[in-house]
Amino acid sequence: MNTWLTRAGGALLITAALAGCVNTTASGEVGANRKQLMLLSSQEVEQMSAQSYVQEVGKAKSSGKLNTDPALTRRVRDVAQRLIAQAPVFRTDARGWQWEVNVTESNDLNAYAMAGGKIMVYSGIVKRLALSDDEMAAIIGHEMAHALREHSREGMSQAYAQQMGLGLVGQLAGLSQGAMNMAALATDVALSKPNSRTMESEADVIGLELMARAGYNPNAAVSLWQKMLQAGAGSGPSFLSTHPSGPARIQELQRLIPRVMPLYEATRKRR
Repeated sequence: MNTWLTRAGGALLITAALAGCVNTTASGEVGANRKQLMLLSSQEVEQMSAQSYVQEVGKAKSSGKLNTDPALTRRVRDVAQRLIAQAPVFRTDARGWQWEVNVTESNDLNAYAMAGGKIMVYSGIVKRLALSDDEMAAIIGHEMAHALREHSREGMSQAYAQQMGLGLVGQLAGLSQGAMNMAALATDVALSKPNSRTMESEADVIGLELMARAGYNPNAAVSLWQKMLQAGAGSGPSFLSTHPSGPARIQELQRLIPRVMPLYEATRKRR
């Protein structure tokens, strides 16, 4: 009886997963054509992201840390706007997104882009790493790629599918809570971490094409991550990490730069 139920539950999960496998963007020159598991709607995730972004902007504003440096804010927005103009190459509906770009005063080496085009850059990553506009384009393009590929929606869908699967199998198999916790940890290491690293690598290569098309030198993506490594933000083993290791990341970017360099050169000639 339990065996039959387990098989039936597994079949339902597989059916749902197959139905939810999509490719959220065009592949571009870098070949971003991986199928993605999507069990939640874009509308749900964009609404949650918009609410979260409003809260983050509100907190930064109330603490006097939002866009406090007009020159830096203008510079970040200028770079972002050139990248945003290239977003329709990967998905045409990005033209209709309500893009928003802000800078928060923080010493952290960080930036993010939420679903629907909500971008935040931390002043620390620009100032501490003394980023050029090209290097800034590399980090913003990377974060924009996460939004274009809907990685947050994908990650939430994966977590939802794993929760459903573990709960169903655990109940049917009569696993103890301790065994369930161990199963969750194993799932996190075996599935969540590699998938997250896949998303990070994907954002790197899509960001590389965005910056090239916007007229920013793709080689700056390499110098960016070299600076991150020197600052200690890109160090650490790949295993048990949601980011590729710094050297592996740089090697992959160097491999792909010749593919996008003609896009950069063509843009430079038009300017």
